[in-house]
Amino acid sequence: MPLSLKPDFSTKSRFKTAPKTTVKLTDLLKVDPKKEENGSGPTQHTAQTPFTQEQLQSAWNEFAEQRKKFQAEYQLLSQPFDVKENQLIVHIHNPVQDLMLTNIKSELAAFLREKLNNHSITITGILKEVEERQVIYTNREKFDYLVARNPMLKELKDRLGLDTDF
Repeated sequence: MPLSLKPDFSTKSRFKTAPKTTVKLTDLLKVDPKKEENGSGPTQHTAQTPFTQEQLQSAWNEFAEQRKKFQAEYQLLSQPFDVKENQLIVHIHNPVQDLMLTNIKSELAAFLREKLNNHSITITGILKEVEERQVIYTNREKFDYLVARNPMLKELKDRLGLDTDF
């Protein structure tokens, strides 16, 4: 039986017999009013139960404990955060933490919304500049640092004729 390199088109393709339906983008944007109105009372998605700082911190810590196996995320969630109405502001220190927060933001928001029964909670990350300390290595740097704290040391060095670079 010779091996044929040509494709066999004798059988019908399943794509030709498939129903031809096209989806219009405008149809996707339309909202069906029947699906929107399920009842006359408040829905679960609009719950805005007020919460206290202690309740929020407890729910936040519970989520952080769930993420403890991911050490970097746990460190991010262990940092303090600010609350302005229903917006949680997480202070991040570098772009890597910003990326981590972006990855867990939706999961964290869903968890907090469910725990606190408040679906208007939002989470925002703000890059906070961390002041970098200059590390003092040389004797000159050590002396300059001490002179900045106590200017009388410079006068003492001059009177005694001392050299800081020994």
